[in-house]
Amino acid sequence: MGSERQERMTALGARLRGLRAEAGLTGAVLAQRAGVGQPTVSKIENGRMVPSADVLGRLSRALDLDEPASREVRALLAAVEDAPNTVEASDDNAPDGAVLDEAVRSARLVRSFQCVVLPAMLQSAEYARHVFESAPNPAPEAVGRAVADRVERQSVLYEPGRESVFVMTEAVLRTWPGTPELMLAQFDRLLAVDSLSTVRLGIIPWRRAVPVMPRHGFTLCDQRAVVVETFQGERVVDDSAEVAAYEETFSRFEEAAVFGVEMRELLIRVMHEFRELADCTTH
Repeated sequence: MGSERQERMTALGARLRGLRAEAGLTGAVLAQRAGVGQPTVSKIENGRMVPSADVLGRLSRALDLDEPASREVRALLAAVEDAPNTVEASDDNAPDGAVLDEAVRSARLVRSFQCVVLPAMLQSAEYARHVFESAPNPAPEAVGRAVADRVERQSVLYEPGRESVFVMTEAVLRTWPGTPELMLAQFDRLLAVDSLSTVRLGIIPWRRAVPVMPRHGFTLCDQRAVVVETFQGERVVDDSAEVAAYEETFSRFEEAAVFGVEMRELLIRVMHEFRELADCTTH
């Protein structure tokens, strides 16, 4: 992440931490009052997460800030958002995926399209471990922390007031690491997540032509940024024209996908094939 942007995030976090101390609140109490997760408060205060305007508003109200203080923290957030448009993941100790996780954690509307790997927010711990271990020269301790962080951040799927839409090609279900048993457990998780009122899960069947040839996965965070995932890492873009182009592309993929009963029937068919594969490998 660019140093200028990081400095501005640190300044915003330090100011919010100071205001919380002045109010005599712990991070846990502030999180409860604001209706956000305690890790969210901690990461914002430590300059590791950019809050959305909605989250900042919740924190401001929970802190009972007066108008001058509210204007001050809004200005600090605006300064972060005005930092250079495109930033690269640069923490050598963090596996690819950390930037994506942070961006998703602070968004109220997440729309993710994937053509090879399952969306980060839907990955089981074991699946995520394979994802992080596939990065060049992964450090075991860093992989372990990244997996734990990813699983923790998935709690946003259950938070009221958030909306998540995931669209993937059927190829994602058939591009698998580890064992058939790992994928069967992963599919159980997909079925469970699909039952949430805050989540829409769609799959583009292989029998249906894609509207656009997919080049890479990407995740839209609200209407302000898109995280583009490549072999070289992650790129966060908040140029309004580029974000709008990705929104249009996502809409086309979404229109081609099946949801609800059709999606679950497709997923159950693939699960049946993996059970047969598992039986073959154990005999």
